[in-house]
Amino acid sequence: MFKPNVRITARITSALMQIEACRQAIDDLPIDATVLRQLRETAALMTTHFSTQIEGNRLTLPEVRAAIKGERMPGRERDEREVRNHYLALGAMEELSERPGSLSEEDIRRLHGLVMIGRNKPSPYRTTQNVIRDSSSGSIVYLPPEAPDVPELMRSLIEWINAELTDGELPAPIVAALAHYQFATIHPYLDGNGRTARLLATLILRKAGYGLKGIYSLDEHYAKSLSSYYSALTVGSHNYYDGRAEGDVTPFISYFCAGMADAFTKVRTAAARAEERTAIDRSTLLRDLEPRQRRLLGLFRKQGSATSAEMAAYLGMSPRTLVHLSRAWIESGFLEYQSPARKNRSYRLGAQFHQLFS
Repeated sequence: MFKPNVRITARITSALMQIEACRQAIDDLPIDATVLRQLRETAALMTTHFSTQIEGNRLTLPEVRAAIKGERMPGRERDEREVRNHYLALGAMEELSERPGSLSEEDIRRLHGLVMIGRNKPSPYRTTQNVIRDSSSGSIVYLPPEAPDVPELMRSLIEWINAELTDGELPAPIVAALAHYQFATIHPYLDGNGRTARLLATLILRKAGYGLKGIYSLDEHYAKSLSSYYSALTVGSHNYYDGRAEGDVTPFISYFCAGMADAFTKVRTAAARAEERTAIDRSTLLRDLEPRQRRLLGLFRKQGSATSAEMAAYLGMSPRTLVHLSRAWIESGFLEYQSPARKNRSYRLGAQFHQLFS
């Protein structure tokens, strides 16, 4: 089984404490459902943009958003495909994180299949040797393990991950960091290793309870300083069989945890601000309602929709008067039709008032 060489330093411990504080704060924050959805969508876009940018994708964030929506960009077909594939893989990773039980090699191979060809089909491991070279000088940066050794190394890694997630002693962020590092070290594919390694790390964090409601992206931290990212991944010898396998991976764990702490802190701040804005919006909505409308909130909170007769009975007024009021409330946006049929007409709160119950 994979046996990492790592030390838990004071810097790593400090980052872990910061991560835990942010996780608890976010979990305790009653984020509005609409705001949460927006934050999750933004995080998914940011993750897709930065993870593909690390690998050389040229699309800007607005272009990534457009590509995911299906817009075409002549001359950028490869970049479009990479972005759409990664977005699909990200969605699959989220589904895997919510599935009970252990991870399998096939799970990770399917993520790679989505990353590379946009299909939920397991990718076979490489059957040839690959070499990572410096793009400017052409010199060898890293020589991964030989192809025949890849299946056993991957089996060992997945076995180790599951053992740690089940009853291991290492904190989940360290398990995720080590999995990211070891996957990149094994380099089981000719392409797509980096994107898959980062998805694997996030998958582990989510399965271990560090999902943070799905509103964070670690990839931005890596993309903002690629030299630091690649430097942290460079451990020991450039040859897997000549010291890399036994190298001390503490520097990468420190880098990973510091980046995670930074990402979690930013999300904590953004979520708190968003919830504060929502609270202000709720206060404004309530202030602008007349007394009868405020009273009706209790009825809609209880049953979601109501007929004019139910509203009239709740307010203690005649149905005729309520019908007249409901027309004015429809025009103002306080109410909208749940069922417009005259015989069984019912109403619900207007869209802007839904947040009052979230």
